Amino acid sequence: MVEHQAHTLDAVFRALGDATRRSMLRTLAEGETTVGRLAAPFAMSLAAASKHVRALEEAGLVAREVRGRTHWCRLAPGPLAGAHEWLSFYERFWTGRLDVLERLLREDDASNRSKPPTGDKT
Repeated sequence: MVEHQAHTLDAVFRALGDATRRSMLRTLAEGETTVGRLAAPFAMSLAAASKHVRALEEAGLVAREVRGRTHWCRLAPGPLAGAHEWLSFYERFWTGRLDVLERLLREDDASNRSKPPTGDKT
């Protein structure tokens, strides 16, 4: 089971590693659309757009349905939950580290304010 989760997470991050695919996902978050409409902002062929959609499908992020000759795509956000969970660990890590840094800076600032000023010998 852990191996399957790791494979899914790898596929999600691989899919998200491309700016075109991230843009396609954002478009799909607005609602179902065709592969042609996903391709339009990038001036790419339907074949090229289809390859991007296939990568998103392999990651489980997109569901594609063929209606006649038209390929319709919709967002399947489920696998993003695993990526979010993985990233949340690092969010907590960095928040903790930054909280410690803030505390140390405040202590240093308070310490410097409590010291008497040194005389200037000019």
